Amino acid sequence: MKRYSLSGKVVLITGAGRGLGAATATVLAQRGARVVLADIDMPAAQRGAATLPNSPGLAVECDVTDIDSVQHAVRRTLQEFGRIDVVIANAGVLGRGGTFRTLTPDQVTGVMSVNVDGVVNTVAATLESVISSQGQIVLVSSVFAYINGAGTIPYAMSKAAVEQLGRGLGVELASHGASAMTAYFSLIETDMIRHGVDADPHVSGLLSAMPKFILKRIQASTAATAIADGLERRRPAITVPGRWRPIAALRGLAGPIADAKLARDAAVQAALIKLENR
Repeated sequence: MKRYSLSGKVVLITGAGRGLGAATATVLAQRGARVVLADIDMPAAQRGAATLPNSPGLAVECDVTDIDSVQHAVRRTLQEFGRIDVVIANAGVLGRGGTFRTLTPDQVTGVMSVNVDGVVNTVAATLESVISSQGQIVLVSSVFAYINGAGTIPYAMSKAAVEQLGRGLGVELASHGASAMTAYFSLIETDMIRHGVDADPHVSGLLSAMPKFILKRIQASTAATAIADGLERRRPAITVPGRWRPIAALRGLAGPIADAKLARDAAVQAALIKLENR
């Protein structure tokens, strides 16, 4: 497949004020893209835009849970650059760790509002622009889309929903010359993980009871480079670290086996009880 050059492309990234979004903005700017950093935290977006290599980026305030806010960010991008070639729906939250029994409906809805509704709003607001430029949509999912999400079910639910959106878009956009890429990452060293996992001894305890390869973390710059490489190759999906690819491929067989093992694992069950009773 012909390489998709990022030079001169206009890329809108949500949740770009920090973490993976900020790292992706930097990598894409290094490859010549014109980057729009959209974030609910405008000062963070502005700081990120000011430090991009090669050329300053555009910072726009954007609450992905509010379609009017997303549409405003899109209009601002079109006013500045005239088009959108790539949109990266990156904004997301982890939510409070806990068994489903201990979570309130509002806590579940809060995660879904950002991680699912926010992605839907982002895609809906940019879809026509991406089609017009025969560009690409990137949806940031997670390996938790297909591994057991006990202890963080809303997050896993949301990432599974994002996966299905990406798969469907990949088929629907093909006839338009545009494409969609779903990114599956393991734990990334970001503030979201540091605050939501490392700072919570109950969640950390649960993860410690899981198979060790699940605990392997990647740097935001590594994930960002994978996104850029995937865009240049118009890949339908990327998985980082690569050790997760066999698990993804065998999920139909491995998933039920893993679920049964986790249900019998005394350490995992003890960690869940502690999480539930805190």
